[in-house]
This record gives sequence, structure tokens and C-alpha cells, in this order.
Amino acid sequence: MRIYPLKLMPIVKNAIWGGKQLSESFDIGVPGSFGAEAWMLSLRQDGQDVNIIENGCCSGMSLADYTAAVGSDAVYGKGVFPLLIKLIDAADRLSVQVHPDDAYAAANGLGFGKTEMWYVLHAEPGASLVSGVAPGVTAAEIIKAAKDGTCEELLNVVPVKPGDCFFIPAGLVHAIGAGIVVAEIQQNSNTTFRLYDYDRTDKNGNKRELHTERAAEVIKTAFDLNGVTLNKLQSAERGTTCKTLCSCGYFTAQSLSIEAGSAASLAKDGHMLHVMCVSGRGYLEFGNVKYLIRKGDSYLLPKALPNGSVFAENALELILSH
Repeated sequence: MRIYPLKLMPIVKNAIWGGKQLSESFDIGVPGSFGAEAWMLSLRQDGQDVNIIENGCCSGMSLADYTAAVGSDAVYGKGVFPLLIKLIDAADRLSVQVHPDDAYAAANGLGFGKTEMWYVLHAEPGASLVSGVAPGVTAAEIIKAAKDGTCEELLNVVPVKPGDCFFIPAGLVHAIGAGIVVAEIQQNSNTTFRLYDYDRTDKNGNKRELHTERAAEVIKTAFDLNGVTLNKLQSAERGTTCKTLCSCGYFTAQSLSIEAGSAASLAKDGHMLHVMCVSGRGYLEFGNVKYLIRKGDSYLLPKALPNGSVFAENALELILSH
């Protein structure tokens, strides 16, 4: 079976806070439809939510079946598939939530913890998000306030604009605000503990489940950020700009911007690499074969694939994650 760039079909999921940006701006899903999340790279251990390959000789095959056929070493390496990558459209604000770390997840049969990052692609004027609690607020205080319905007063609310990056380590209280679209790169885990959901109800009048007691066990208010790089320019030359959006012990995500008519190398350095286009149109080239990539598209470049290049037909921005 051939090793080549795998174009992946997004998995669209809806929620009460989702909007129409995924379908209208990224051409993902049914035109004009609502969608909260598009899972651009997903190979879950439980066999659920696995991307389908859309191109080449393996078109129609799941990423799980492809990986089984060629071997994990050729696709990503040893162990468990490491990443889960999403586009998130928050037309309304998400719940205030927190994720466990690896130790808690393992001790409670939850697989792996969830450390993630957000790269803001779109933000309405005045949009904001929650990144942690206000200075001096303790974990016990935020839990009590969540139960009382007053936790909004104790949150660290940050105004946002396109291009902003946020590192969300396991244990950090957080929430995406209304009017924001982000790219989310994270550990391959979807374990979330909701603290507070603004007393919202669904179409049937039911409130969403909260997980206050479990959240109390995992909230942290202090973090060691040694070894974490956030929003750092790497290079700017010959019509291309590359910056590290976020690099930590679990993943590295970069933004590669290329001017129309310019090209850049895609040096994989022995990694599996996920390439997601968030603006523009161009071509990936591997082994003298060109692969169209445009806004809303993503490709998985298997670990065993040699280095390639990318050409921008018009101004192009790619998010490169490994």
C-alpha cells in the first residue's frame, strides 16, 4: 500500500453554541449548516471518530484501516496516536471547563490527559475568552462559585483578536467566548469536566451535565511553563513567514504564510506532519505529484513520506502540527 499525502475528510460535530462559520467560511459540511467543531485529524483509541481518506488509491478508507495496513511506524511512530486537531466555531460561549492531566486520567481509566492550544482565526469585535482564574483565586473558591452560579466574577477574561495564541495546559480553567473561531491542537483525548454552563438549556429544556466534583480534583492555579514556546517568529524570507504558534512536550504547531506565487519547503524532519489550510489556495508537491490544498482542507503527511514543498497560488496560510 502506497505512502502518500492523505487528504482527510473532516468530522463535523454540533453543539448548542455552534455557528455557520465552518460551512460558510471553510466549506466544511453542508453549505449553510450549523457546526460547532470540525475534527480535522482524529484517530481515536475507541475506534470512533476516525477521519476518512478522500484522495488517491486509498480514497474511502478510514485512517485507522490505512494505519493498520501500512503499520503505525510508517504513519506516526510508536505508541498511541498522539494528536487530535479541530476547528471550533463558537457562535455562543462554551462552558467553563477544565481537563485532567495524564496522571489523573490514567488513575481513573480515562486514557490520557488533555493539554491543548488555541490559535484564533476569527474574532468579532469585543470578543473574549477565559484563560485561568483571576489572580489570587484558589481552586476551592472557583469550585464554590461554580456551585453558587457566581464563578464568572472570578475568571480571567482576555480580549482576543485574530492571530492570538493561547496555551491551555491540563488543569487550567478555560472557555472560548462568543464570536470566535479557533484552530485547536491537542493531545488525543476528549475528556472535559464542565464547571459552569451559564444555566443554559437545550431545545428540550434540559441543562447540560456538570462535573463539578471531578473538576475540583484536577483544577490547578499555578503552572510550570518552562519548555513552552508561544507565538514566536522563526523565519521571514523569500515570500514566506514561519512562526511557532505553540510548542510543548506534547506537540508543536507552526503557522506557515506564503505570498502568492512563492514556494516553501515542507521539511518533515522524520515526523508525521498534519497540514491544515486556514486561508488561500495552493499545492503540496511530493515526488513530482501535486495535491491541491485550499482553505478548509487538511492533509496528513505520514512519517515515512519524504520531504516535499508547497506552492501558493494565492496568499496561503498553513498550520503545520506534529
